[in-house]
Amino acid sequence: MDPATKERFRWKFYRLQVLINVVVLLIAVGVIALFLAPENLQIPVFLILVLAALILAVYTGRSYRETKRWLEEKS
Repeated sequence: MDPATKERFRWKFYRLQVLINVVVLLIAVGVIALFLAPENLQIPVFLILVLAALILAVYTGRSYRETKRWLEEKS
């Protein structure tokens, strides 16, 4: 693999890692909000954060498969 391809893969990998970390943080903040948010907002805030995490997880999975396919073509 040439240096330019390695660098491109490195940035793709970093991007995927950041997306995964955001998914984990959204779920964690959702669970915390379930306990610490005002009573009338607990469930809606939790559901919004978990829904956002699920949407981002689906996007991350697609990006992962695309990156994996790209890497298999380059190697």
